[in-house]
Amino acid sequence: MRYSPSLKRFFLIDCNNFFVSCERVFDPTLIGKPVVVLSNNDGCVISRSNEAKALGIGMGQAAFECEALFKKHNVRVFSSNFSLYADMSARIMQTVASMATDIEIYSIDEAFLYVPYTNNYTEYGRQLRNLVKQRTGIPISVGIGPTKTLSKVANKLAKKKPIYAGVFDITDHPDIDMLLATHPVEDVWGVGRQYYKLLMSVGIKTARDLKYAPDKWVRKKMTVVGLKTMLELRGISCIDLMNDVPSKKSITISRTFGKMVSDKHLVQEALATYMIRAAEKLRRERALTTMVTIFVSTSRYHDHERYFGAINYSFNVATDYTPALLDAVSACLDVLYKPGCLYKKAGVMLNDLVAAQEMQLDLFSPVPELSKQRDLMKTCDRINARFGSVLSYASAGFDQSWKAKRLKKSPHYTTNWHELLTIEI
Repeated sequence: MRYSPSLKRFFLIDCNNFFVSCERVFDPTLIGKPVVVLSNNDGCVISRSNEAKALGIGMGQAAFECEALFKKHNVRVFSSNFSLYADMSARIMQTVASMATDIEIYSIDEAFLYVPYTNNYTEYGRQLRNLVKQRTGIPISVGIGPTKTLSKVANKLAKKKPIYAGVFDITDHPDIDMLLATHPVEDVWGVGRQYYKLLMSVGIKTARDLKYAPDKWVRKKMTVVGLKTMLELRGISCIDLMNDVPSKKSITISRTFGKMVSDKHLVQEALATYMIRAAEKLRRERALTTMVTIFVSTSRYHDHERYFGAINYSFNVATDYTPALLDAVSACLDVLYKPGCLYKKAGVMLNDLVAAQEMQLDLFSPVPELSKQRDLMKTCDRINARFGSVLSYASAGFDQSWKAKRLKKSPHYTTNWHELLTIEI
């Protein structure tokens, strides 16, 4: 099937090996060498250079399983540096948006776009790719198609097939079915693990097989979501760009500690740190919370008393005020904490979120000093955004010996004044 050249194209831009690419921007000696980035606590591999993939290092593979391979092939290993990656992502999205008529930021390293009408979309994709590389140093792949699902397929081909040089428009390809026949159904956007098992059980193994599956069967077994995916593979656009990001229902921050922790003071430091971060996210959402959940947990893998405790704390008046949220942490931990337990993980959840402009006061509670609270939080957030989290709370501690291990983290090149890249002339 061929599609009309007048159809609006969907562009999908995807950063190649994004976390590794961010490290290479600031250390060009890493280019051409095997590089991996590890998850929190240096636990698993979450980003690999092409050279590392060629060595057989798997995505999500435990780091300790790869230690011999790392040493044998001189693999450069980095702890995750999410503040750096988030800042680089913002720069990429700003660059991409300058060449688009509309944009949907899909993840930290992906975005769907509409672009101005042109007679040569492939060439426009090349210009977009070159501009991102010039301004940020990050290589991207560009997939172009008449639907979002087909642009995803095109992006994978652009990334894997050197002949396309990082940009591929599937729209007018003479044999789209041939391309879809080489695309595993589990890699089709919208096909999750359960649907994958279902499709394989009835012999639907490729994107082409799904494209020609019976409409009624897909609608019955995969609901309307699956039906839209199938129609999109046929070139019928059913999923438009999302201009409005859905409001979050909750915000969760939880981490595994870098070591076992039994001291109540250290557990409170960790929970306070997580709550401060969650409150910042809450304010960025322009939302308030009416209830928080605090939880602590021991490890499942050690021979000691196992314990998981969680407790809710409700507010009479919805809030985003960090000191009030920290008071909730202290009150909850007094109930949750069990002396003698070796804690390995803790976390906070902000629940029942409401829009800031929809806050309701309580008839039987004192009216909070909203103006002072908001001015204080806005000032703190602005300072931390500009200078790199220089303001915090004493309850979060200073040494933070409980923090996850990140022994191989690169400097915060773009978010900390003291770690800016130094160039010697």
